[in-house]
Amino acid sequence: MNVLVIGGGGREHALAWKLRQSPRVDRVFIAPGNAGTSQEGRNVEIRPSELNQLLNFARQESVGLTVVGPDEVLAAGIVDLFENAGLRIFGPGKEAARLESSKSFAKHFMVRHGIPTARFGEYEAAGVAKAALDKFEFPLAVKADGLALGKGVIIAHDRHGAEAAIDDMMERRRFGDAGRKVVIEEFLSGVECSIHALVNSRSCLVFPTAQDHKQLYDGNRGPNTGGMGTISPSRHLDAGLLKEIRDKVLDPFMDGIQKDHLRFRGLLFPGLMLTKDGPRVLEFNCRFGDPETQVLLPRLKTDLLDLLEATITEQLDAITTEWDTRCAVCIVMASAGYPGDYETGKTIVGLEKVEQVEDVKVFHAGTERRGDRILTSGGRVLGVTAIGDTLSAARKRAYEAAEKIEFDGSYFRHDIGSI
Repeated sequence: MNVLVIGGGGREHALAWKLRQSPRVDRVFIAPGNAGTSQEGRNVEIRPSELNQLLNFARQESVGLTVVGPDEVLAAGIVDLFENAGLRIFGPGKEAARLESSKSFAKHFMVRHGIPTARFGEYEAAGVAKAALDKFEFPLAVKADGLALGKGVIIAHDRHGAEAAIDDMMERRRFGDAGRKVVIEEFLSGVECSIHALVNSRSCLVFPTAQDHKQLYDGNRGPNTGGMGTISPSRHLDAGLLKEIRDKVLDPFMDGIQKDHLRFRGLLFPGLMLTKDGPRVLEFNCRFGDPETQVLLPRLKTDLLDLLEATITEQLDAITTEWDTRCAVCIVMASAGYPGDYETGKTIVGLEKVEQVEDVKVFHAGTERRGDRILTSGGRVLGVTAIGDTLSAARKRAYEAAEKIEFDGSYFRHDIGSI
């Protein structure tokens, strides 16, 4: 079978890498891919936003399954387009993808189906949003309603900061149309964690736990990013908490998509905060997480293609999964200036050394190949993942590998997995 992976980041590199391991996969195409994905299959110069070109390519190359990486492609309706053309594709339809593409839509879904979440309000005018601040205590969260590459959440510690965030999103349009509407939420304190689950209308298959580190600097300080590193399993989720999450989040979600007639056959990735009052849903994601995928797939022993197909064909309840019991740690290496302005085109050296290290895999995110050189092309550049018998062993191995890689202005946190 030929497989097409849509996207060009670290998550897509991990997906292509794992799918290539399936004995049933003949060729892997990645659109547009990066310097790393070119080692797993063939990169295709089609942007994820070019839906009709992707459809035509899938037809021409007899693609048996398309796997969507980025959220904005799901929000644009690529699943509906492919399915209407008779092609198999992994992911929720456009309406169900609104659970990620609109925070307002997701919040109302949660309230309607009794899924625990933060108290909130939604506003379509900056003046109204500012007046509503009196209803909340500080700190609070100001969120762009639409997709903002994981950066559309501002934690405001006082009224001045909240009003500045509102103006930034609604008046200055920092996140474009994503900030036409804002959601203001009470601040939830606790430990943030990640749950991934394959979901269709009949069943739900939960992956092992993972924990992301969103803030830019050590000690969970600084601005939010798309993720500066992950560990798996999470150090904060035990069997009791997992059962509570299943009972209070996943089961009501399954009931909700059925009652609301939302066509969801894909990956559900709720962002959770473990508060003193129990787990609360921060947001829903409708695709594999990045960089969570970079620690989950190296632990997966079952054929990923089998899992994706079982999700689409509503046969998840008939499949079992096998996971590596060891721990995984991913260190994200970023460009100087990320998540703000940053320079690209920096030569990356040291990758060849790391490729020889056992139980280490470097997943490319913002990279491109020019001749015999690999250059930076994005904010998050590489994800250095290592496996170890313990979290500390995996962490030590990952950092030793990351230290071997260099590019001008490279930056990474030094406390992934230690807090």
